[in-house]
Amino acid sequence: MNVVELIVTKREGGSLTGSEVQQLVEAYTAGNVPDYQMSSFLMASFLNGLSEEESVALTDAMLRSGETVDLSAIPGIKVDKHSTGGVGDKVSLILAPIVAACGVPVPMISGRGLGHTGGTLDKLESIPGFNTQLDIEAYKKQLHDLGIVLIGQTAEIAPADRKLYALRDVTGTVEFIPFIAASIMSKKLAEGIDALVLDVKCGSGAFMKTEESGRELAEKLVGIGERFGKKTVALLTDMSTPLGRAVGNWPEMEESIRCLKGESVEDLMEVTMALAAEMIVLGGVEKDLAGASALAREAISSGKALKLFRQLVERQFGDARVVDRPEIRRSESRVRTVMAPVGTGPYVHSIDAHSIGKATVALGAGRQSKEDDVDPLAGIYLLKKESEHVAPGEPLVELYATSEERFKETEEAVLSSFSYTESPFSVRSRLLNRYSDGRWMHPAGHRCV
Repeated sequence: MNVVELIVTKREGGSLTGSEVQQLVEAYTAGNVPDYQMSSFLMASFLNGLSEEESVALTDAMLRSGETVDLSAIPGIKVDKHSTGGVGDKVSLILAPIVAACGVPVPMISGRGLGHTGGTLDKLESIPGFNTQLDIEAYKKQLHDLGIVLIGQTAEIAPADRKLYALRDVTGTVEFIPFIAASIMSKKLAEGIDALVLDVKCGSGAFMKTEESGRELAEKLVGIGERFGKKTVALLTDMSTPLGRAVGNWPEMEESIRCLKGESVEDLMEVTMALAAEMIVLGGVEKDLAGASALAREAISSGKALKLFRQLVERQFGDARVVDRPEIRRSESRVRTVMAPVGTGPYVHSIDAHSIGKATVALGAGRQSKEDDVDPLAGIYLLKKESEHVAPGEPLVELYATSEERFKETEEAVLSSFSYTESPFSVRSRLLNRYSDGRWMHPAGHRCV
């Protein structure tokens, strides 16, 4: 293999064979191709694109760079869900126990937050003692025994992805859909699943800012999943405003627990239940989405989903007392209530998700780099949401942090993320579209605003 020739081919707009892509990724992962050459390949691909065959080959090479988990000995159709990330996106915490309580095994390998978006692992680890770093054998045993496991990426799974992502992060090539798709799908395919449901988000609080880019990513992800023989469905959802009311690790964990106890957070549960129904159908437990939706609702009303979540926490060494009384954990943080300013209202029009996400990071809940520590208790709770009435001097948001200085740094940014209107209005559905079997449910699409 001549690496320079491969780089030149991509520089000139040509395509590589699957074998060439495989050899390049193998050599780079083994340390036989230096960063400066792989950086050139990444940038040439970013500028000139990758063919479908190259994208599939890249995914396959990253997948095969480590261990592929075999879950065939575990009964049932194993189904996972992946979200492309957003502000207040705590769906996995509610979704996984609901679906598992309905009889579908849920093996979920999640990530950490970066930039303005949160990560499932950080939220789980806001539960004292919760261990997300199980090895593969423990992962398989827990899935067999409990029907649900939530962990982080292990050293054995897709090591090429970790190395390539670090390089993409410093070469300006992160926001390239074929690279994003290969990164996501290599990890998901390696974890041993039979089917996958994708929550592809678009809007100011997502990495895909427009519906057009969200649709493109969804099509790429589903196409790769189908090429590897995995039934894959994507929902396109709106992330222009925070999902739910809580943003931050423990605040979102607490909101998730309340939802499992039956509290209705309308926009959050709309997305959660839509994804749950898709997973239950793919898992073969119900034949249609209507029946699956009813089963998911019963998992909450009966208490089965909450009971299973508590067992999950105990099994992964977390303090299950916070599931019973989540307010105990919240009392450990400083709280500041921010009032609506003069000139406010009378109704909230919109809340910019990206601004809220950045403010949450400034409070200590997120990280600017992968090495940063996070404050598990820091975050924001939105006391008012879209179309809700608000008057000057009325409580608007609650801020959580460990120091008064954090409050001073973020209060103005939080206030500026709100806009107002004179009249109430119907809040738009979070569900924008659905992609499966090469077709969009609404071919003309919607518009992310």
